[in-house]
Amino acid sequence: MARTAHNVRPVRLPLGPTGFARLTGVSRETLDRLLAYVELLELWNRRINLIGRNTMGDIWRRHLLDSAQLCVLLPPRKLVLADLGSGAGLPGIVLAIMGVDETHLIESDQRKAAFLREAVRITGVNATVHAARIEEMPGFAADVVTARALADLPTLIELSAKFRTERTLSLFLKGEGASEELAAARQVWTMKAEQIQSRSDPTGSIIKLAEIERQEGAP
Repeated sequence: MARTAHNVRPVRLPLGPTGFARLTGVSRETLDRLLAYVELLELWNRRINLIGRNTMGDIWRRHLLDSAQLCVLLPPRKLVLADLGSGAGLPGIVLAIMGVDETHLIESDQRKAAFLREAVRITGVNATVHAARIEEMPGFAADVVTARALADLPTLIELSAKFRTERTLSLFLKGEGASEELAAARQVWTMKAEQIQSRSDPTGSIIKLAEIERQEGAP
């Protein structure tokens, strides 16, 4: 009698640009800009570590879709977005290509900042690269703050304070420890919080925060 493998995970084929366009509904012009960005990213990643080499085979799912999924959570108005620790421009460059009005890419690594400037140039997006540590930057009012693979949630809330107003929305892409990080953040901060299942990673989440305030007496 043949055995049935109940615990074998189905093989997930890599996502390509056509599949990405189908899932996100982007225009041909937007897809062309994303293709140019991906080509540049692949070129530069041979010289400096922008993304993990083991993720290159599924770049459109692991990086592009992971970033682009934030679009549906953005407020429907003209936005100023601050992307903390932008690195390879994920999610900041992707969101700028997909229509965010004004994007600020904050990255202290000078080589990564050079890559970001070139990505801004070839994609033609309205984005400014700040080659500085977040802690040393002057603050400014952002409508949305994003970060991906930068720090734990309590640290991200601290780092983003100088960019937040009472209307600011924070969108942080997190891995499988998101629930624990959110519980730790609640020890210090009161906030409206929502944990949303990632479309690109079955173990990942988006942490959506608003109306963040430090609890009275918290360190």
